Amino acid sequence: MAKERQSRRGARDSRTGEFIPMKEAEKRPATTQKENIPLPGYGDTGRGNQKKK
Repeated sequence: MAKERQSRRGARDSRTGEFIPMKEAEKRPATTQKENIPLPGYGDTGRGNQKKK
């Protein structure tokens, strides 16, 4: 049984921080970053911000 995907690949412009198409990111590698973006429900759960009892 295959694992369920928890993220997708995305590309972001380094200057503006906006998401851009992957094809555009491949054309401009010096000014873009490729990253894994969590799917809804798999992102930051806030575990680091829990208060100690």
